[in-house]
Amino acid sequence: MGTSSTFTWPYFYQYPPYFTRQPVKETAERQSSLWGSLILAYCKHHKLYVVSPSEDIQLWHNTDINRRLSSEAAVAFLDDLVAAGSAVWLDVASKGRCLVLWRRLPDVATSIASWASSYGMSDSVMLLDELASGPEVAGTELEGLHREVLLRALQLLEAQGKVKLFKGATPEEEGVKFL
Repeated sequence: MGTSSTFTWPYFYQYPPYFTRQPVKETAERQSSLWGSLILAYCKHHKLYVVSPSEDIQLWHNTDINRRLSSEAAVAFLDDLVAAGSAVWLDVASKGRCLVLWRRLPDVATSIASWASSYGMSDSVMLLDELASGPEVAGTELEGLHREVLLRALQLLEAQGKVKLFKGATPEEEGVKFL
């Protein structure tokens, strides 16, 4: 297992056949499971929310063994994460960008609700940008939260009657009221 900026690569990342889609069903399922776990761990470690199957990142390309996962294989593994509820295609038609949910949306929603409760935000209104990058969230697990993850988690809270979302003329003007 190699490391990159303290990220520990799983054993299979050093095994060349795992960079090629496996034809035997059982092996292919195991391969997809391993890649799914790797994608989630890699994105969590690097705080990546959006990945492209065609981008040249270390996740898809192991220079130590001179192997690169094909874009088609990356799409297939991301499709499996989407099917499991751990990812969402941001452009379904082209499958060029995928939102990786290395934290489940209900868990993110719970974190937002807990933060709002502990900071006395009841009846307060905030811009979505403030909730992801404002001084109020500095040093918390909400800091740096991807806008799409934030919005989807807030939609869960809105369905539970815990917040009210407000549309603005521009995305920068969108807000939330904590109830």
